[in-house]
Amino acid sequence: MVWGVWGIPESQLHVLGDVRGRDVLEFGCGAARWSMALAGHGARVVGIDLSPAQLGHARRLQRDSGVVFPLVRASAEALPLRSRSFDVVFCDYGAMTFADPRRTVPEAARLLRPGGLFAFSTASPFHTVAYDAASDHPTDRLMRPYFGLERLEWPDEVDFQLPYGEWVRLFRRSGFSVLDLIETRPEAQAVSTYRDATDHAWARQWPMEAIWRLRRDG
Repeated sequence: MVWGVWGIPESQLHVLGDVRGRDVLEFGCGAARWSMALAGHGARVVGIDLSPAQLGHARRLQRDSGVVFPLVRASAEALPLRSRSFDVVFCDYGAMTFADPRRTVPEAARLLRPGGLFAFSTASPFHTVAYDAASDHPTDRLMRPYFGLERLEWPDEVDFQLPYGEWVRLFRRSGFSVLDLIETRPEAQAVSTYRDATDHAWARQWPMEAIWRLRRDG
């Protein structure tokens, strides 16, 4: 159970806390490795993803591990699940990067019970405004406007990002209170299968990733 491209352990960050006996939804689960780990810690887990290929990976891992839980193919913007069904909705990137937050945040609020936890990691707006698509590295210069961030179209994917104030206003409109914003910093010796030494040096100076922790109001 590690967060982000630098693999910072949940045991260090304490984002989700004790999940024993809790109903947990992984919001864009991919191969569902997080869900498998949480099931091993006593959570009742459901994984959702829009990609049939990713869900195929998840089902193969379930067969290999013997850890089985529901996997649902659906968009996180509109899920075929009952309201107030979960104690925790979370993702490590997942739906909160690749789907429209103006739809996913209210959907997470609908699915959570009062007092439930919504937690997700995504790229920091710092990284987004400094990222150079041509080199695939963040720079020490601003490459795009901060105001107006929303739908970001890259050569091979579409991501979503908002300025910090827009995130907070969206959370409040959707019925959330902000518990924490964790701007992660990799350890000096950290390595990543996604990013290289140039990115590591950047992430030691500026926040590359952010983890939001939110509570569903009653």
